Amino acid sequence: MRFVGDPCIVCGEETVVEFLDLGETALANKFRTKAELDDPEPRFPLRVGFCETCGHVQLTEKVPPQAMFDDYLYVSSASSTLTGHLHDLADTVVERHGLGREDLVVDIGANDGTLLAGFARHGVRTLGVDPARNLATLVAAGSGGDRYVGFFNSRSAKEIVEKWGPAAAITATNTFPHIPELDDFVLGIDTALAEDGVFVIEAHYLLDILEQLAFDTVYHEHVSYWALGPMGRIFERYGLEIVDAERLPIHHGQLRVTVARAGRRPVSPNVAMLREAETKAGIGEIAVLEEFAQGAHRIKSDLQDLLAKLKREGKRVVGYGAPAKGNTLIGFLELGPETIEYIADVSPLKQGRYTPNVPIPVVPPERLLEDRPDYVLLLAWNFADEILEQQVAYRQAGGRFILPVPNVRIVE
Repeated sequence: MRFVGDPCIVCGEETVVEFLDLGETALANKFRTKAELDDPEPRFPLRVGFCETCGHVQLTEKVPPQAMFDDYLYVSSASSTLTGHLHDLADTVVERHGLGREDLVVDIGANDGTLLAGFARHGVRTLGVDPARNLATLVAAGSGGDRYVGFFNSRSAKEIVEKWGPAAAITATNTFPHIPELDDFVLGIDTALAEDGVFVIEAHYLLDILEQLAFDTVYHEHVSYWALGPMGRIFERYGLEIVDAERLPIHHGQLRVTVARAGRRPVSPNVAMLREAETKAGIGEIAVLEEFAQGAHRIKSDLQDLLAKLKREGKRVVGYGAPAKGNTLIGFLELGPETIEYIADVSPLKQGRYTPNVPIPVVPPERLLEDRPDYVLLLAWNFADEILEQQVAYRQAGGRFILPVPNVRIVE
C-alpha cells in the first residue's frame, strides 16, 4: 500500500510514499519487568517511506522522542567491538583536527560515556548530552567530563555555549537518525559549533542497509535512513557542508560524515566518490526500495519455514543478543516464547526483563552452556564475529547459530 504520511523531515514536502510496512509494534527498547507484563503496551505503526521530492528515506509516522529516550536500556560498553571502535574514533577526531587541552568536545547521545572516555585519554574537555536520566550516573570508566541531561536542540545549544563555550568538535554516533526535528537540531549545531569546528556523525548507511537487506535496522527510534544527498541538503540550509565521508565496517556497515562551516575546510574527494556509488546503486529510486521490501518478506518466509521445521523435529531454539533490531525481527515474524524460549544478552540492564510485543525472557549468556539448546537465533547479527568467538564453548558442544540477514543460514 502506498500513502502519504508525515511530511519529509528534510525538504518539508508532503511527498513521502510508503514502501515497507512492518506492522504495528511496541517500542523496540522498552524491555518490560515481570510486574509490567499485565500493563497496556502502546503500539505504533512501523512503516518506511521515500520522499519523491528530495529522495530522503524515513518513517512515515513518528513517535514522540520522550517516549523512547527518557529511560533507555542500550549501553555502548556492552560490546567490546563497539568500545574499541569508539575509542578509535576519539583518536581520529583528536589527531585529524589537532584538538588540545582547552578544546571542548560535545558528544550528542553520549549514552554511558564510552566515546567520551576515549576523548578523555587525550586531556580535552568533554561534555555528554543525553536525555536518558537512567544513564546519567551509569558512566563508562574514565569518561569523566560534564553531563547535560536533556535533548540537544537550538535551545539547549545556547545553554551549552553559555556554560561551557563553543565546541571544537561535536560528535553524534548512532544518534543522527533519531532526530525528528532536523531543522531545530542543525540550528543547534550551528549555534554550539566553534567557527572552525567540526561535526562528526556516524550512522547506519542506507547503501549498506539495502545491500545487506538489513530491514531489522528499522524501528521507531530510527526516524531517518541516511544517504549523502538528503543529508547535504539539510546542512546547506545553515551554512554548513559535508567535507568528508567514509564507509565503515562497524555494525556491518556505517557512514561517517564530517561537517564544517561552508568554505572553512577542503572537501575530500571521498564525498564525490560516495555520491557516485549511491547513484550507481540506485539510491533515490523507488524501485530499488520496493525490491528491498520484497527481500525483507523473503527473509521472513525463509526464517519462519526454518523455525517451523526445527520445532517439528523437536529442536530447541533460543535467541542471542537483545538489541532493538532483534525486536523488529521478532515482531515482524510474530515470534514468541513458544518458538524462542529465551534470549541471552550480556547487558545486566536487560537481564530479568522481557521483550516488547510478545514477552520473551532475557537471561545471562551463561544460560547457553547450562542447558545447551540446539539452535541460537543470532538477533545481534551485526556483531556476529564477536559473539561467535565468545561462544566457542557452546559451539564446540554442538550448538548452532542461525544468522537471519542477508540470507537465512546456519553456522556451526
